[in-house]
Amino acid sequence: MRLFLLTTLTMVAFAANSILNRLALDAGGTGPASFAAIRLAAGAGMLALLVAWRSGAPRWRTGAGGPAALALYVLGFSFAYLSLPAGVGALILFGGVQVTMFAGAILSREAVPVQRWLGAGLSLAGLGYLMWPAGGAAPDAMGAGLMAAAALGWGVYSLIGRGARDPLAATAANFLWAMPVGLLIWLIRPDGVDGAGAALAVVSGAVTSGLGYALWYSVLPALGASRAAVAQLTVPVIALAGGIVLLGEALNLRIVLASALVLGGVALANYAFTSRSRGS
Repeated sequence: MRLFLLTTLTMVAFAANSILNRLALDAGGTGPASFAAIRLAAGAGMLALLVAWRSGAPRWRTGAGGPAALALYVLGFSFAYLSLPAGVGALILFGGVQVTMFAGAILSREAVPVQRWLGAGLSLAGLGYLMWPAGGAAPDAMGAGLMAAAALGWGVYSLIGRGARDPLAATAANFLWAMPVGLLIWLIRPDGVDGAGAALAVVSGAVTSGLGYALWYSVLPALGASRAAVAQLTVPVIALAGGIVLLGEALNLRIVLASALVLGGVALANYAFTSRSRGS
């Protein structure tokens, strides 16, 4: 139950990032490069304070993979939301994450039950239905491509996190070394920022990203790659609901059916784990 509650809290934080990013960009005064740079800086600052409070001077040693994957995710995520609704962007993101993390599970020879494969396939069918061209209802191609790149970054970041011995310190180091990449992109492609957008970026970076990602690294070892991939497919549905309520995004039959398929796949994959646990 504790693992379930912590995972649920993490998924809500992930969904909040989609909504906060869209709120900032929709207001018109803040651009994606500025939002991403502030988000990374706020996350690095918050986590550095927490690590220093817990154990003294932070240790910033880390491999290149974590910061690079985090930077790819944050930048692709921000620029994709110039043209994607919050919920649809989250669907593309976590569908791509699922593919990446299942590939990681196969390469690491993780045991994946048949029902989890079936559940993942059902969820991907929902994502495929959403992406299938249907006039103006299909997502923007450039935005979808940027979000797919973000999905690759986040999937790799999550796979790396399975081996984190100190989730808080590892997340802090990843944010610190990803921050210069975000600042470099902002220098190359400067865009505006207003007070509201900066505040949303700080909340996204310090709370729903910094603290949320540290929590994610703490639950990943117990979840494993395939379960973690499937769990994240609940995020698009949360983001869709938030986008409809907070951003006034349209609700149509296409999104309802895609969400139903995704949730059905998650339920089927989770049933595989529950059944095996009861039998052991």
